[in-house]
Amino acid sequence: MSEDTKATKDTKDAEKMEKIVSLCKRRGFIFQSAEIYGGLNGCWDYGPLGTELKRNLKDYWWRKHVRERDDVVGLDGSILTHQEALKASGHVGGFSDPMVDCRTCKSRFRADQVCDHKCPEKPSKNPEENGCDLTEPRDFNLMFETKMGASAGEGATAYLRPETAQSIFVQFKNVCDQTGERVKMPFGIAQIGKAFRNEITTGNFIFRTREFEIMEIEFFVKPGEDEEWHKRWLDDCMSWYTDLGVSPDRLRVREHEGKELAHYAKATYDIEYQFPWGWGEIQGVANRTDFDLKAHSKASGTTLDYFDQEANERVVPYVIEPAAGVDRGLMAFLVDAYTEEEVATSSDKTETRVLLKFHPDLAPVKVAVLPLSRNEKLAPLAAEVYNMVRKSGAVNGFVQFDDAQSIGRRYRRQDEIGTPLCVTVDFDSLDDNAVTIRDRDTMNQVRVPIADLSAELAKGLSR
Repeated sequence: MSEDTKATKDTKDAEKMEKIVSLCKRRGFIFQSAEIYGGLNGCWDYGPLGTELKRNLKDYWWRKHVRERDDVVGLDGSILTHQEALKASGHVGGFSDPMVDCRTCKSRFRADQVCDHKCPEKPSKNPEENGCDLTEPRDFNLMFETKMGASAGEGATAYLRPETAQSIFVQFKNVCDQTGERVKMPFGIAQIGKAFRNEITTGNFIFRTREFEIMEIEFFVKPGEDEEWHKRWLDDCMSWYTDLGVSPDRLRVREHEGKELAHYAKATYDIEYQFPWGWGEIQGVANRTDFDLKAHSKASGTTLDYFDQEANERVVPYVIEPAAGVDRGLMAFLVDAYTEEEVATSSDKTETRVLLKFHPDLAPVKVAVLPLSRNEKLAPLAAEVYNMVRKSGAVNGFVQFDDAQSIGRRYRRQDEIGTPLCVTVDFDSLDDNAVTIRDRDTMNQVRVPIADLSAELAKGLSR
């Protein structure tokens, strides 16, 4: 690729990200946290549509990985984490990144990622290319420390969890005791929850933040069966993204090299998505071996093993960990869904139509009910259709009523937020008891009796 071609591509990619970020704020997906006070760096608030999108993403993950499986159960662990648990896991005293400061512009960078950052003085170059005066690397603790209770002594120290995994490991015995014969190894414990890391450098919108959510499973298997299960989970996780419509061409699997591996890992694979700025990790699938259970057993004095009745022996399971970032995954779905296309207008011209081609299971608004106008003759029937649709189990999601501006503008607005189907109530509806369903992707319209509406919407949303 020539320098001119690369520069053109970089410009288009930057413009695409600007458009997506702008759309997210304008339509109520994502806002900068505490924006009226200048913003809180690395923290974001989800607006009405972003909240629905995020909930749909987590619900779909939970449905596929917990409720539709017989070998995974759930847990919701505490965010505040006992310091002894994090000492045993290696986080206290070992969870840090190398940091460097620029003596010239006073900026701070991760020492191992200097080439990936832009110099504030010359954004077209990274700090090394610009010849920044960088300090020697030093360790920077990534955990947020806090004090519990009135005491300021050592015993009152706790941490906001830097990952969600440790609560699963320390509750392993309780879960095994409670599930008893219902769940046998191999089995998993799933959790969705917030984690916190005091990242040296945040950026790329919601990709790298200090507060984020993780969807993960710790899957416990017999030693010797771990490599087979590692591959199975990697394949399942890749399929999860493509089943939701992510382009396979924008996904890849990257294996960690020896120096990259965490202290607990036998092998780790990252699932990466090709964002406008380049490839970025959206999920990791790691083989954590038996490190965590043995470490917590030793530190706590509580035996964390599993009794295999068939083999009549106690074993310390190996652990396969599929862990996906909610916010990073949501961003990948946003980028992948963002589409611009030229469509013809009534004046023989074209205009650019912006749409988010979300899979129906993710779309924040499943169906929009649009009366053709605010005419008082249409209002009662439009309200009746709206109430019928939103109470219908066939839709199973948020239904929006929109009667502001022209019908064409409302179609474009619903396209832009990713609504799969629009239902239009017009004056003919008063006579034929039928409405029009419009498809977001094809813009095709079909007339259906109101009595059949729920069934037709269910069919349209099951793509």
